[in-house]
Amino acid sequence: MKLSTKIEAIIYIKGRPLSIEEIHACLQEQDAESAKISQSDRELIEDGIIELMNDYAHRDSALEIIETEAGYSLQLKQDYEYLLRELVPAELGKGALRTLAAVALRNPILQTELIDLRGSSAYQQIAELVQLGFVRKREQADGRSYWLEVTNKFHQYFEINNMAIP
Repeated sequence: MKLSTKIEAIIYIKGRPLSIEEIHACLQEQDAESAKISQSDRELIEDGIIELMNDYAHRDSALEIIETEAGYSLQLKQDYEYLLRELVPAELGKGALRTLAAVALRNPILQTELIDLRGSSAYQQIAELVQLGFVRKREQADGRSYWLEVTNKFHQYFEINNMAIP
């Protein structure tokens, strides 16, 4: 097995940036005698990383190996970050989750009613939930408030097929 392939596996498995020393330690776990990294080891590892970087740069891949201050990392190319925003679960705070639960339970609910239930901090939480695509705002017929309702993204994200609540 090529050294660059082993390095690729280590960087992937660790899932965080790794220094040359950390990569060396992972490579040497089976060989207790080689605890200290030599200059030739360092150069071999650097050559393996450069080979990996070139390989990723010259193939049609959504991934790349980059060097950061913390070390070498396997990451998604910037061109594909939009997929990250769409497919990876959003981090919601406790307040936003409670606001989302209130909208889901009363689906649809008037924004004014939700503010009465949750307080004025719900305005910011509603904006966040709309931006993340979990809630949709519709103007009320007389235009004084908005109807809030959960979206298909809410159902997909929370794996809810039918919101039949007695």
